[in-house]
Amino acid sequence: MRKTFGLLLIIGVLVLFTGCILVPAQNLPATLPPAELAYSDSQFLEVRGLQLHYKKEGDGKPFFLLMHGFGASVYSWRELMGPLAAKGSVIAYDRPAFGLTERPLEWQQWNPYSSSAQVDIALELLDLFGAEKAILIGNSAGGKLAAQIALQEPRRVEALILISPSIYETRGMPGWLRHLLRLPFMEYFGLQLLRTNFTKAGDLVQEAWHDKTKFKPEFRAGYELPLRAENWDIGLWNFMLASEKNGNLVEGLKQSQVPTLVLSGDDDRIVPTSSSVRLAGEIDAELKLLEACGHLPQEECPGRFLTALNAFLANLPNR
Repeated sequence: MRKTFGLLLIIGVLVLFTGCILVPAQNLPATLPPAELAYSDSQFLEVRGLQLHYKKEGDGKPFFLLMHGFGASVYSWRELMGPLAAKGSVIAYDRPAFGLTERPLEWQQWNPYSSSAQVDIALELLDLFGAEKAILIGNSAGGKLAAQIALQEPRRVEALILISPSIYETRGMPGWLRHLLRLPFMEYFGLQLLRTNFTKAGDLVQEAWHDKTKFKPEFRAGYELPLRAENWDIGLWNFMLASEKNGNLVEGLKQSQVPTLVLSGDDDRIVPTSSSVRLAGEIDAELKLLEACGHLPQEECPGRFLTALNAFLANLPNR
């Protein structure tokens, strides 16, 4: 069996190597420095040597920190920023590998695309804005990040709002596969695959909606804007290679005693609605399902989303 597996692996590598020579590279549209693609209210801040793109509205307490999911950006929070700013300070930022945040190509020890670095960046943002505590709002993979922050620094977290959180669905990449994918010809194919599948990011996001007819052309443009930023494909490739195991997030959340709302659409086809129901039950969190809504309820059903969010916030201690 080992000999057969080894032979198949060698054949597969040879096929991929040959493909690098025979398959033409996917041409990309011209890319630009992120600052040239910025919105009128965009801001940039250096964090750990990284030019981080963010938006800020409102002042005072509470402090809300918004973390988007895989393939998304600050654009995901366009319906939420204003209403939350009426309550306090709101910051949405582009995580490394996404949006208009810089995609570094080289680093020494601190890998900006790793899960641990993502936590470091979020905590440093809180420090830079003088926020002792924050209400963390995370969608999909951003929900996983919010949970990791709460477990590492529970004293800094006033509450968690986990929107269709990708807790059970994300697994770390085996070390041997990570090394294999770093080989030049594997990287070549990986980048071609990313360029082919993400060039039409709007199509992928539309699939996350329950009612696809409500997905407007400007939504597509908003999601595809970051694909014009320099090194977007290499940054995304490095992010995928840096994937790490979750650890026992569920058990940690159960013991953290941080007030938590798990919120999902009842027709989530990306992170199954059943996963959100399961998580809320296992960690004894409040659960809210929005009828006829998909994976991005803060975008597809903003009115009902805000109603559920406000009800949860109103019942937090010291409110």
